[in-house]
Amino acid sequence: MPKLFSRLLAAVLLLWALPAAAAVDLSFHSYGGGLFSGRYPHTFILMKGKLDKNGQAVNENYGFTAKEVTPAILQGPVAHDIMVEKSDYISKTKRHFSVTLSDAQYYRIKREVSAWRNAPGKYYDLDNRNCIHFVGAMAKIVGLKVDYPKSMMRKPKKWLDHVKSLNPQLRGR
Repeated sequence: MPKLFSRLLAAVLLLWALPAAAAVDLSFHSYGGGLFSGRYPHTFILMKGKLDKNGQAVNENYGFTAKEVTPAILQGPVAHDIMVEKSDYISKTKRHFSVTLSDAQYYRIKREVSAWRNAPGKYYDLDNRNCIHFVGAMAKIVGLKVDYPKSMMRKPKKWLDHVKSLNPQLRGR
């Protein structure tokens, strides 16, 4: 019996010493906007979990927007910004689908967010470089098929549903 107990104790200690499985999930969200909410339709990404390499906790979100919402948006490119949403806003959004990231994909997304944030000049364009294009760039990093039908460029919810339909591996997620 003592031999069995010592083997069992060794197995428990070995399992205890193994690192916990880590993963960062990348979720794609939309917000419908509305007159009473004071916000227009929007899409953004949320990354949450732990990195495999070092177990670092991740809880980040990013969206692309105009620095100031003014009628100038309707005229062409304007100054841009990367928006980080608060949890109360996130709770009012729709999560369309999620994928699990490798550490390399996580860091690639971080570099891409930085590139969009630090792009020189006026980088936001309502029809040609908006939040949908930003989220599409992140989706491409993780190997998702993405396209940009003109009729959806101001409809984030419809566009994310479209992206999901282009990627059969996302069904049921």
